[in-house]
Amino acid sequence: SYTWSVDGMTYTQSGTYTASSTNAAGCPHTETLNLTINASTSNTSSATACDSYTWSADGMTYTQSGTYTATSTNAAGCPHTETLNLTINNSTSNTSSATACDSYTWSVDGMTYTQSGTYTATSTNAAGCPHTETLNLTINNSTSGQSSATACDSYTWSCNGMTYTQSGTYTCASTNAAGCPHTETLTL
Repeated sequence: SYTWSVDGMTYTQSGTYTASSTNAAGCPHTETLNLTINASTSNTSSATACDSYTWSADGMTYTQSGTYTATSTNAAGCPHTETLNLTINNSTSNTSSATACDSYTWSVDGMTYTQSGTYTATSTNAAGCPHTETLNLTINNSTSGQSSATACDSYTWSCNGMTYTQSGTYTCASTNAAGCPHTETLTL
């Protein structure tokens, strides 16, 4: 818009306007205004991002959903307002622990692990953002032992309380201190 001081009127359209008055000599005076009105402009856009979004209109990085505006000057030298409707979705993570004997197959990635350690698997959550699953894994090992014995007529093995009357190789299964299988072998 433009307010012309000659007639006090405010104009919002381009055009040619005239105002008549009387000059100092008492004669008619005509003032002509050739007016060009340039328009302000605006634009609205939407964006969806994971965790953060850097908006090129203002160079700012946003971490929250919301409506943001940036003002600049358009090609005509008038204000331009850019509006951003922003949706921020968040990445997620979860940590679990497991203890197993000898090996562990993690359902998250389908891998079988034989060593204690921390393992991660990355997928996409329901919002389309990264999800990181972390496994703190303890692997305890099975154990085994071997012993030999010689006896007359019979032998009672303390491992399982059984009495043997024949030479041979015998096994006894138990649980070790780590809660895993222990296999003892007797050569009799």
